[in-house]
Amino acid sequence: MLAKITSGATVGLDARLVEVEVDVPGEGLPAFNIVGLPDKAVEEAKERVRSAIKNTGSDFPSGRITVNLAPADLPKVGPAYDLPIALGMLIASGQIAGSAPDGLFFGELSLDGNLRSTNGILPLAYLAQKKGYKKVFVPKVNAKEAAVVPGISVYPVESLLELARYFSGTIEIKPSKKISLKDLLKTAEAEFDFSEIIGQEQAKRALEIAAAGAHNIFMKGSPGSGKTMLARALPGILPTLTEDEALEVTKIYSITGNLTQGQAMVITRSFRSPHHTTSRIGLIGGGSNPAPGEVSLAHRGVLFLDEFPEFPRHVLESLRQPMEDGRVSISRAKGTVTYPASFLLVAASNPCPCGYYGDPKRPCKCLPGVI
Repeated sequence: MLAKITSGATVGLDARLVEVEVDVPGEGLPAFNIVGLPDKAVEEAKERVRSAIKNTGSDFPSGRITVNLAPADLPKVGPAYDLPIALGMLIASGQIAGSAPDGLFFGELSLDGNLRSTNGILPLAYLAQKKGYKKVFVPKVNAKEAAVVPGISVYPVESLLELARYFSGTIEIKPSKKISLKDLLKTAEAEFDFSEIIGQEQAKRALEIAAAGAHNIFMKGSPGSGKTMLARALPGILPTLTEDEALEVTKIYSITGNLTQGQAMVITRSFRSPHHTTSRIGLIGGGSNPAPGEVSLAHRGVLFLDEFPEFPRHVLESLRQPMEDGRVSISRAKGTVTYPASFLLVAASNPCPCGYYGDPKRPCKCLPGVI
């Protein structure tokens, strides 16, 4: 018997529909194959799904099992296909009566059948809204993230057993309450209050001008003068995120797994401070499956580069395009992905190698040639 379950795959900040086709003919030698350009995490779903089905009290189908993730030319990445694969197997083997349910399914299974937190829920919820799906089934810990999207019903699922009982009609799963993004943005509070900083009036004035005009800024001062503290307080005087900006930033944090558990949206300006040993890919983004880097995680916020001269030259040179265009394009053999990267750059350094050139209290020990 054949079952078809609808899921989705994230491509950049957007998502595309993926149809999970599960064929359980009930004959042939035992085998479990997944086709459709799966990566290693999707391949390993075979063991997670097998254990989850058995540990929920269901029977794992015998015979030759084939799972096709269509379209076959789109790379499938991550463990989010566990839930649709397991549900399709239960339907195809006749353990859940009826045809394939309407809606989108997304979630990673643990070995006991519970659903874990999964990346990329927000783009999937917007995909469901765009394609006209009314129901979205996601892990309970991610339900708030999807509940922000209007026009869809978000069903929080704790385990595969709960979902099987729901489709068997023995229990009811109530949709999550809708969350107002406008109300969330009203509760935004900065991590550091700029008004609590005492002294450094000249630096504070410079930061206020930078915040008002979205100018990049470079601070130079001796160790302990408050450069990092001033930079951390800068997001607090930037304008509040608009709804579109908050959604854009949250999509980036969603696909990278940087949303804290139970968090619905990113409602404050982000502050990113990568170490000076970070690589070009870590700063700009990349990898075999291109992922956002620090410049994208700092989108609509502050990117703070402390010990600025210690960064490799080729890493700093790679900042040119994002700073000029407000986005970064990552090209690989599989295709090109564009991520937004509109940030305010704050750089800081010591005035000399020892750090005390011009300090009124401690003398500089550096030779004139290195200053």
